[in-house]
Amino acid sequence: MMPFSPKPKLNLQPKAAVLPERHKIMLGGLELRPDLSGALHVPDMNALIISDLHLEQGSSLARRGIRVPPFDTSITIAMLEQVIVRLAPHRLIFLGDSFHDDEGEARVESELMLRLQGLSKSYECFWICGNHDPSPPRNLTGHAADHILLGPIILRHEPARLRKDELEICGHLHPGCAVTQRGRRVSAKCFIADDRRLIMPAFGAYTGALSVFAKPYERLFKQDETQAWMIGQERIFKFPFARLA
Repeated sequence: MMPFSPKPKLNLQPKAAVLPERHKIMLGGLELRPDLSGALHVPDMNALIISDLHLEQGSSLARRGIRVPPFDTSITIAMLEQVIVRLAPHRLIFLGDSFHDDEGEARVESELMLRLQGLSKSYECFWICGNHDPSPPRNLTGHAADHILLGPIILRHEPARLRKDELEICGHLHPGCAVTQRGRRVSAKCFIADDRRLIMPAFGAYTGALSVFAKPYERLFKQDETQAWMIGQERIFKFPFARLA
């Protein structure tokens, strides 16, 4: 059983390296930096937040008769390793659905599992349980919980009804948005946030996106205060909600 850490005390130590200027989302006094990879960097906490890896999604689909190339776990782990090397966090926070189902961990190839274990031993890891993986990882080290606190912000898998003065970062919905530029419609995964809640895109290689106009987003955001950070091929583009197609 992994240690339960519902309210980890994170050390506010600034990073030594100076990072280039990026988009910044301010929430609860914390500076959050959406990354082109789909991860969220929190420099003041030396933390990297990743949502919805959905490892072994390909093998899960194959078991249901849907044939897809079985490379999603390898691709996703490689993307994860790259962003960790680039941003050099001390802590990794996974917002749930790290595995596509509760048996997914057992299907990960041994070489890939060794790489995951190496990451979990090299960094302080927090594993939030999701609806696809309600049980904590069995072979990875770290702290397991259904939610944790990062300063004043609650981190959990699914968006919840917020009480007065509560703030939240979550995943689960795999947000995506579209804009029309010069008569051409462009769509992509995105971060979406207002002054109380931020929903992260899915990090997994095979995960798609659900339009921010879909029913599950209703009443989650104050539309006149909502912004979307669309992930492009080489940069992130910020749009007010009213600008989205």
